[in-house]
Amino acid sequence: MRHIVSICILTLICQQAIAQTTITLDSTILQERVIAVGVNVPWEILWGQDDHIWFTEKIGTVKRIDPLTGFVTEVLSLTNDVESDAEPGLLGMVLHPDFENNPKVYLVYNYVQGAFDLGERLVSYTWNGTELIDPVTLIDDIPAAGIHNGSRLLFSKDGKLLMTTGDVGSGNLSQDMTSLNGKLLRINPDGSVPTDNPDPTSYIYSYGHRNSQGLTYGPNDILYSSEHGAQSSDEFNIIEAGRNYGWPNVQGECNTTTEINFCNANNVREPLAEWSPCVAVNDLTYYNHDGIPEWKGKMLMAVLGGFVKQPRISVLSLSEDGLTMEGEEEFFDNYGRIRDICVNPHTGAIYFATNGDFYPSSGPNTIVEYFPQVISSSEDIPEDKSLIKVYPNPARQNTSITLTADASMVNASYEVINYNGKVWANGSVNKSTTISTQGLPVGNYYIKVSNAQGVTTKKLIIQ
Repeated sequence: MRHIVSICILTLICQQAIAQTTITLDSTILQERVIAVGVNVPWEILWGQDDHIWFTEKIGTVKRIDPLTGFVTEVLSLTNDVESDAEPGLLGMVLHPDFENNPKVYLVYNYVQGAFDLGERLVSYTWNGTELIDPVTLIDDIPAAGIHNGSRLLFSKDGKLLMTTGDVGSGNLSQDMTSLNGKLLRINPDGSVPTDNPDPTSYIYSYGHRNSQGLTYGPNDILYSSEHGAQSSDEFNIIEAGRNYGWPNVQGECNTTTEINFCNANNVREPLAEWSPCVAVNDLTYYNHDGIPEWKGKMLMAVLGGFVKQPRISVLSLSEDGLTMEGEEEFFDNYGRIRDICVNPHTGAIYFATNGDFYPSSGPNTIVEYFPQVISSSEDIPEDKSLIKVYPNPARQNTSITLTADASMVNASYEVINYNGKVWANGSVNKSTTISTQGLPVGNYYIKVSNAQGVTTKKLIIQ
C-alpha cells in the first residue's frame, strides 16, 4: 500500500516546523529534517559509534556529519585515485564493530588499471580523530567495469568482513569459482582468508550473484542481501554459506524447466521475494527499535526506481522466524532515487541518502532524517541546533542567513546554488547576512555556508 505524505497535521508541530513534511503511521508521526543538501552522490551512509553519520561520495570522498547541527567535515579524499564515471566510484564503507578500541574504517573503491581496465580495491584506514590515515590494501585487482561492481560491506556476527562484488557485466564470472566477481566474499579484517570459509583457500562465501548492493542481518541473526536483476527479478535473499544463487542461469525463482534442472543440480537458493520488472533494489537495514513501533522487526529496503521509475523505501514484513517475507509497504516515494539508509540507535530516527531523479545522478543529492514522535505529544520535537538559520523560507524578495554562536562557522562564506549546481549568489557571512533573491527563478535551491573547518547547508525555496 502507498502512504500519502501530508504536511504538518498537528498545529503545534506546524508552528515549530514550518514547511516540513510528515508521515503519519498508526501511533507515530515521522517528521522530516533535511540535514545535508548538495552532497555529491552519497553512496554509503552509516551511523558511527561516535554518534556521527559517516558517508561516502561516489567521486571519492569520505565525510562525517553531525546529525544535530548538519555540520559536514571531509575526512578523506581519494578523488585522484577513484574512477567515478557511470557506476564505478567510492562505494561501500564499514566501521570496525569495536571502533572505540580499534578505530578502523574499511572502504571499497574502483580505480583505473593500465590504460583502459578498471580494478576494485578493499582498503582499511585508521581514524585519528580528525582524518583517515595509514591505508592498508587488503584485496586488490578485483576486475571492475562501467557496470555491476557491487559493493556493500558488513561485519559478520563472528567478526569477519563481508563484501559483495558484481559480475561486471560478464555473467559467466558469477559461476566461475576462480573469479571473485559475482560473489559474496568473507575476509579476515587483516585481509587473509578465513580458514572456516566453504573453501579454506578462497574468500568466496556464496556465488551466483549478479550485483548485490544490500547486506544486513535480521531476526535470529539471519544474513540477508538484495540483488539487482537484469530486466526482471530483482531479488531479496537469505545468504547461506557455500550456496549458489543461480545467476546467470537462473533469474529469481527456479520456475522454468531449464532453471529447475540447473537449480536441482547446483544447490541453488531461491529468493524470498522478487520484483519484475526491476525496481533496482539497494541497501537493506533491519529496523529493531522502539522509536517507530509500526516498523519494529521489519526490513527497510532502499529502492532506486529501476525501469518502472518507482523509487522509495520499502518496509518488508517478515515471519517470526525470518524465513518468509509476508508483505511490503512503500514510503518516501517523492524523493527520487534512494540509495542507502541508516538508523539512529538512540532515537530510532532513520536517515536516507538520495541520488536525484535519474541515473547515474541528478540534483538534489541529500541526506534526510525522519524522526519519530507520538501523535498525542509535541514535547519530543528535537531542538533545532542547526548552525545557520534561513528566514524567510520560502522567500520572495530576500532572505537572511543568521549564524548561531557556534565557533564552527567563523570566517565563513555562502553560496546560493540551484539543484543543477549553478551558483546564483555568493559572499561572506557575518552574524546576520541578508541576501537579495530578486531575479532568482522560482524553484528549489540550497544555501551552502562553508569555511576551512567544514560545510553546512539549508534548503531554500524561492516563490
